[in-house]
Amino acid sequence: MAIHRFEAVQVLPTDLDTAWDFFSSPANLPAITPPWLGFKVTSKLPDAMYPGLFVTYKVSPLFGIALDWVTEITHISDKEFFVDEQRTGPYRIWHHEHHFRDVPGGVEMRDIVHGGVSSSSPSLARRSLGSLSARSS
Repeated sequence: MAIHRFEAVQVLPTDLDTAWDFFSSPANLPAITPPWLGFKVTSKLPDAMYPGLFVTYKVSPLFGIALDWVTEITHISDKEFFVDEQRTGPYRIWHHEHHFRDVPGGVEMRDIVHGGVSSSSPSLARRSLGSLSARSS
């Protein structure tokens, strides 16, 4: 299995507190996930995330087939970064870092995803993993 690395950077025209509050809120997961994924949260979500938080979903990353997905928030540094990792789901490996920092004109948000799929198709991995890492507010 190949492990692919995808990185996306965007500058958000907002302040760090607002960006952090939005992207670190579990309730906003559906709003920041690409619609083609067929993403539905199936677990109860707390108001704030914390290390050790498990979130369960139904996703349809390929061919519209609904699959269970479980991720865990493994690391958080307030207003700097957080990491989610797959525990079970459609990917062989999933490690997603979300980084935030003040820059002129707003906040730089950097998504870094390391992931692997069971398929040997790089284009399939790129669509499946790459578009998940490139989110917009």
